[in-house]
Formats: sequence, structure tokens, C-alpha cells
Amino acid sequence: MIYRLKPTEKAAPLFEGWQETMIWSCLQGIMGEIYADSPDSPVSAAALLGDFCFLAGEPNRELILNEPRQNRQDFRILVPGDGNWADLLEKCCGERAGKVTRYAFKKEPEVFDREFLQKAVDGLPKGYGLQMMDETLFRRCRETGWCRDWVAQYENYDLYQRYGLGAVIIKDGEPVSGASSYSGYRGGIEIEIDTREDHRRKGLAFVCGAKLILECLNRGWYPGWDAQNPWSAALARKLGYHLDYEYEAYELVSHEHT
Repeated sequence: MIYRLKPTEKAAPLFEGWQETMIWSCLQGIMGEIYADSPDSPVSAAALLGDFCFLAGEPNRELILNEPRQNRQDFRILVPGDGNWADLLEKCCGERAGKVTRYAFKKEPEVFDREFLQKAVDGLPKGYGLQMMDETLFRRCRETGWCRDWVAQYENYDLYQRYGLGAVIIKDGEPVSGASSYSGYRGGIEIEIDTREDHRRKGLAFVCGAKLILECLNRGWYPGWDAQNPWSAALARKLGYHLDYEYEAYELVSHEHT
């Protein structure tokens, strides 16, 4: 049997040492869900938030295959807690699970150079505008496929106001690039950043990333960054982050989309 934990603190020891802000969001009960093999004394747990599933404790086949209706995804990113989880995941999912390399960055609140970041913001190319996410933009992004992940994990704008933050670059009245919170927790956010395809290679991601980091620092929040690819990792380094380690994850496509 698999149980959804409410409250979630019973799973906290299993995730001890994980420096993943999305896990913190789940443990704090702000967003996401935690499932486990026992409601009282779990030895295996999974933290689910958006596309992500973090697997901790003793490897458990049911947790890997668990797809709760409210969290059912066509695409998932599974992060195994150790090699034993990875082995079991490959056995359970076979060819549906594609192994990828991701890049984790150190959590260093004092590392950022505010003057450098402000110069980046001031370098916004002519013809573009930069503004913080407001309710109008929030609603527009929810309805726009390419940038929906900027706000998708927040049930409503009120929750975003409490635990989210975003900097959006506008061109001709439309969002074309932005850095926003994929998720939020008490004390910070996990950054989601993207630029519309026809406006890439203009340095826009650098500008809005710098703006979002500055706004987080002004609030006393930490702007977490976990890179999906070498491009994102390079941008993080440019903004002042230091690589902590590379790790393996699995991108899983549902049966209906194989």
C-alpha cells in the first residue's frame, strides 16, 4: 500500500541531507505531495511536485509506479536517492526511462554580486520592457503553453504572491522571456527560466535571471537553481552560482505517449 502523508513530517528523516528546494516545498506543505509506504513509520518515500519525483529511503517498486490521479503527468522526471533506487527504476520502467544528467548548484546566499546583476538588468536591449509578475501576467502565462511552467504549480495568484516571484520581459505587449518560480517554499524559490524561441540569443534570459535574483535577495529569499542542461548550467555560472555536482535523473514518458 502507498499512502499520501498529511502532515508530511514523518518523511522528513528520509529526505535529510537533500538540498532540493522542491522537497522543502513538499515537506512544508506549501505545494506538492509526499507519498510513503506507511502513514506512521515510513522507510520509503516519494516527494512529487510538478514534473518531479524525488525517491528516498529504501527502494520501493510501488512508489516508482505510483501515479496519483491529481498528479498524473504525461512526462515525469524521477530523481533516485541512490544507485539501488536507480537500478529498481530501470527494471520497473525499462525503455520508457531515459537517463539524463542534471546539474545541482551550491546554496550560497552571500555569493551574488549585486552590482554585476544590476548592470545586467540595465543592459536590457532596446525595444523590450521588464516588469515583475502581476496578476494579469500570471493569468496570461497560465494560458500560454511555452511559459506556463512559470506559474503552473501555484493554485492561484494569492499563493503565488506569498511564495512566488517572477521577472518577465515584454515585447509588443507579449511575454517573450522570463525568470519565475517553478515552486516556492518558506525562504526561497526554485527558478524556472525560458525565452520564446524567436527571441533567443539576445541575452534576455541573463537579464531577467539577474532581475529575479536581485528581487529575491531584497526579500531575503534564496533563488534556487537546478539546471536541466549545459546551457542552463552555463547561465547559472554567469549569474554567480557555483556548481555543486552533476547527478543522474530519469525522464519518464507515460505509456500513452510512447
